[in-house]
Amino acid sequence: MFQIIGIVLLFALVFGSYLISGGNLGVILHALPHEMMAIGGAGVAAFLIGNSVPVIKGTLSGFGKVFAGPKWKPSDYRDLLSLLFLLTKTMKSKGVIALESHIENPKESTIFSRFPRVMKDHFAIDFICDTLRMMTMNLEDPHQVEDAMETQLEKHHHEVLAPAHALQNLADALPALGIVAAVLGVIKTMGSITEPPEVLGGMIGSALVGTFLGVFLAYGLVGPMATRLKDVVEEEGSFYKIIQSVLVAHLHGNAAQISVEIGRGSVPSGAQPSFLELEEALSAIPAEA
Repeated sequence: MFQIIGIVLLFALVFGSYLISGGNLGVILHALPHEMMAIGGAGVAAFLIGNSVPVIKGTLSGFGKVFAGPKWKPSDYRDLLSLLFLLTKTMKSKGVIALESHIENPKESTIFSRFPRVMKDHFAIDFICDTLRMMTMNLEDPHQVEDAMETQLEKHHHEVLAPAHALQNLADALPALGIVAAVLGVIKTMGSITEPPEVLGGMIGSALVGTFLGVFLAYGLVGPMATRLKDVVEEEGSFYKIIQSVLVAHLHGNAAQISVEIGRGSVPSGAQPSFLELEEALSAIPAEA
């Protein structure tokens, strides 16, 4: 919502101030199609040259994240903590072997299936199950498990941040591409040097529109979108840090309630359940679960 408001304000204030100061919007509108073709076309071409297919697809889907924000809501964090509570409680009471059927087929698991929103995130489920498999193979050193989980998180984080970096690289390139378009306009103007001053003035004005558009798009639209996408990805990444915190806390010998409480500390402040809210969510889990 605020992103849409920001875009409206951006166009209203920039072009409004131009019109109020006596600017002629017709000059910009006349030059806009071919300048955008040069700048936008070159930007898209450079983007395609410099990125892989997964990054390109990730960037296109990332525009939705810019406007929608993080996919995880407060209820999702409560569900994750409840899931981890059930898993660690089962390990405490019955041992890791009791979880084998659950981690080998999470879709059929009576524990995992209770939390459909978490189940939709394949990385989260794989991250949990892979870590529990390591524990079933007697890898119970908390430090080794934490290091292994950190390696997975770093790889995943690097991959999901790639679209934001690609978008920022495009923003960095747009001012220079705007200069390219402006130089082409100047070349065109110099080829018509015998024209009257009013014609030359219009041609130079059209050429400068290229510089304006390159800077405007870079710092007004694409750059802020890249920053927003990076922030959303960073916040979503905390979801997986919670998994690491809880499972490592369990390996340190903490009770299930204490382990999830440690994990609660990794929840982003805006979505973090209070101690009582989490306690109520855990108490609402049926005893047979």
